[in-house]
Amino acid sequence: MLNALNIKANLFGLIKLMRPKQWVKNIFVFAPLVFSALFTDAASIWDTFLAAAFFCIASSAIYIINDYSDIEQDRKHPIKSKSRPLASGQISKSQATALLIVLFLTLFLGYFIHPEVMLVIGGYLLLNLTYTFILKHQPVIDIFTIATGFVLRVYAGAISLSVPVSSWMFVTTLCLALFLAAVKRRQELMNNGKESRKVLEFYSIALLDKYAEMSATGALLFYSLFVMTTRPGLVMTIPLVIFGLYRYWFIVESKNEGESPTDVLYSDRQLLLTAIIWGTICVWTVSPMGV
Repeated sequence: MLNALNIKANLFGLIKLMRPKQWVKNIFVFAPLVFSALFTDAASIWDTFLAAAFFCIASSAIYIINDYSDIEQDRKHPIKSKSRPLASGQISKSQATALLIVLFLTLFLGYFIHPEVMLVIGGYLLLNLTYTFILKHQPVIDIFTIATGFVLRVYAGAISLSVPVSSWMFVTTLCLALFLAAVKRRQELMNNGKESRKVLEFYSIALLDKYAEMSATGALLFYSLFVMTTRPGLVMTIPLVIFGLYRYWFIVESKNEGESPTDVLYSDRQLLLTAIIWGTICVWTVSPMGV
């Protein structure tokens, strides 16, 4: 009985180590599928799904490496010391290493299934490995590195479908990701102080507020230009984007959240509903029925 409980606890810890809650970020892979109106084609859906699945595996591998390298620092964090399986001792380093090997072997096999996409994911892995050991300590560069990961997700989605991606989509994704990254750093600095992360020594709340405001403005501007020049039927979604940005910033200010964008999305019904309505309208508008 005790062994069964230990196995269950270890399995739960390994799953938690992969951070499946964070996989929602890989929904960006599906953006080209939606805006190219290929979501009625089964083959295109499958190709995009595979690309997203491999991105989930790749991002989980990066999370494990990041947790492994930050284990001592995480043990000093009031939340991460309890929530991170490695920092809390729920999972041993050897167990984490074994899981990491399995994930990388899966990605290697993925190259024979989706070689073009795996090259993009390879770039993502290289970028994030550099971030984990070098770039996360470099002010401004650290925020842009996080944002670039989202752009690569969109690019992988386009590569999987062999379709071009609008420049507007790229720059909109970049600005939105910069906004989320700037808010993340702001909340880390406000809630945990400069000692919690080395790069926070170079930031101030006022500076990160400016970064966030500039990025949010850019995301709204470029999305509006993208819609009006490429998909005029989606003009009705612009107010939803404005509301989403307002709501997110409201949550940051009033509830002191935002250190984890995915937690904000999962916990706030209004924000989640806005995202669902936005996605539904986009799919309907670009589909043959909407046209």
